[in-house]
Amino acid sequence: MGNAAPATLSLRNVSLSFGGLRVLNDVSFDADPGKLLALIGPNGAGKTSVLNCICGIYKPNVGIIRFNERDIARGKPHEIAAAGVARTFQHGELFPHMSVLDNLMVGRHAKMTSGVAAGALFTRRVRDEEATHRRAIEEILEFVELERIRHQPVGDLPFGVQKIVGFARALALDPKILLLDEPSAGLNREEREDLARHILRIRHELGITMIWVEHDMQMVADLADRLYVLSYGEFLAEGSPQQVLGDPKVIAAYLGRAHG
Repeated sequence: MGNAAPATLSLRNVSLSFGGLRVLNDVSFDADPGKLLALIGPNGAGKTSVLNCICGIYKPNVGIIRFNERDIARGKPHEIAAAGVARTFQHGELFPHMSVLDNLMVGRHAKMTSGVAAGALFTRRVRDEEATHRRAIEEILEFVELERIRHQPVGDLPFGVQKIVGFARALALDPKILLLDEPSAGLNREEREDLARHILRIRHELGITMIWVEHDMQMVADLADRLYVLSYGEFLAEGSPQQVLGDPKVIAAYLGRAHG
């Protein structure tokens, strides 16, 4: 595993509606190369919808999503993933009966080039390619400190460890941009500290650009380079954690008096 090539992502005037319901309205921001941008806001603000638009699950009605100078707003999810956009999910979305290693191999699938026929015949090319990808998976397992449990079924692992497996599976794609959807949800304090350590290592040692949807304001304040605040699908504030978390508009809309 080496440092990721610098990756930029920008949203310009992105709007999304389902029927008569406006979910996002004229959202614009930049994710700078190698930086951690946190998206915050109250429940229903549209944060996960932003991630869904970036990775191709939703198609914006209006707007441009530019990834390394390419507009991906109308791209298919598998095409966007192959281009280098990976995502973790709030509830893991792992295969519980499969081992940790096999879950990561599934995440690596988009990097494989052998066709179905060659795979069925298990040709030398297929064997060589699988060996290459298994070596990459072993590096990732070592990076996230899961090598000792590589063969354990994911469903037998504690919830906090499953979250790290989800991180590892996203890393198996060799992403240039990593989308994190509330990774701390459901974790206890010790598990959150472990998660924070992995996020910092991904940023500093791998140089991967990250967009992070999060409700834990302490984690956000400690880890994020910049915050972008949504309220009812619209831009509310943007800046450093210190600037944003002290903004009266943000306090009123989201944090409440206890955080003032």
